[in-house]
Amino acid sequence: MAKYFFTSESVTEGHPDKICDQVSDAILDALLEQDPLSRVACETTTTTGIISVMGEITTTAQIDFQKVIRETVREIGYDDDKKGFNCDTCAVINQIHGQSPDIALGVDKSLEAKDGEITDNFDTGAGDQGLMFGYACDETPELMPLPISLAHRLAKQLTAVRKNGTLPYLRPDGKTQVTIEYVDGQPQRVDTIVVSSQHGAEVELDQIRADIIAKVITPIIPAELIDNDTKIFVNPTGRFVVGGPHGDSGLTGRKIIVDTYGGYSRHGGGAFSGKDPTKVDRSASYAARYIAKNIVAAELASKCEVQIAYAIGVAKPVSVMIETFGTAKVDEEAISAKVAELVDLRPAAIIDRFKLRRPIYRKLAAYGHMGREDLKAPWENLDLVEALAELKK
Repeated sequence: MAKYFFTSESVTEGHPDKICDQVSDAILDALLEQDPLSRVACETTTTTGIISVMGEITTTAQIDFQKVIRETVREIGYDDDKKGFNCDTCAVINQIHGQSPDIALGVDKSLEAKDGEITDNFDTGAGDQGLMFGYACDETPELMPLPISLAHRLAKQLTAVRKNGTLPYLRPDGKTQVTIEYVDGQPQRVDTIVVSSQHGAEVELDQIRADIIAKVITPIIPAELIDNDTKIFVNPTGRFVVGGPHGDSGLTGRKIIVDTYGGYSRHGGGAFSGKDPTKVDRSASYAARYIAKNIVAAELASKCEVQIAYAIGVAKPVSVMIETFGTAKVDEEAISAKVAELVDLRPAAIIDRFKLRRPIYRKLAAYGHMGREDLKAPWENLDLVEALAELKK
């Protein structure tokens, strides 16, 4: 029997990088609410006592950047100097300017539209070249890999017990990590759990450890996956008082593996947060997840990875690959042909299918963009299953 271990991590919404992702997406949401056609590429950085936003935005919307940024940080929980960062007193620097007109030329009208090949409304080009991956497997109900699914659930629970007052001494910054033991490709048990949470200086490690095991780990990790050999580490350094931007700098897009599949699947390298949906880093990654999930849900394969690649200013993908890692129950070429028939992968068509010009992004910016059935993310819909299942007949 082939045995191996696989580990994925998640972070809470108070992690410095995730603060930046949420600020960037909060700005995007505020702009889309007023002007759904906003072109946005917004990056955020943070360190002790300061948040800086930069990038390219072209929009008719008029928003109060200071208010959006400070309210986002307040909702995360950094509202007091005692926590090391304060939404009301931190400095906010705005370095936003307009989008390059050279990029806009290709996005406004694709190469195919200019040549007369495309005559419908889906004539915008990809906002950049790049390759995007989507993945699904049958390890969890939401068809996500088990390690990242459990890591996200632990991170959400860590935040929940902080915000609802169950463990009031916790602070917003935190990380989780889960190692799963696989046998012959199937998850068998949880081998290791790591939870690190920022906390008030007055609390002893023994209390933190007992509370997090009782209130965070036990309610989330299925009992049948834990045994006497499962290792649990809570704040293994022994102290985590200095956290958030005071403990480490943050940057938009630095948690792309947390945002996707926890390293279980390949990644094209493009981040999501702060980008409007004409940027295929975001929209095509959602489409690739949608295709992969529907293939697995239709029981055409137990694992599926989809790659989509684009050229800047060109609407149609330059390549689409579907890989099932030997688990396909029907011919992979037949799957690919059916997907091509069912899903239009031009950027404007993806935007239309998922209604992506809406302010839906701020909530996605923590705890993963994939598997988010709790947010009713449209790329999690299973409306292709019936048509795909016809391939098994």
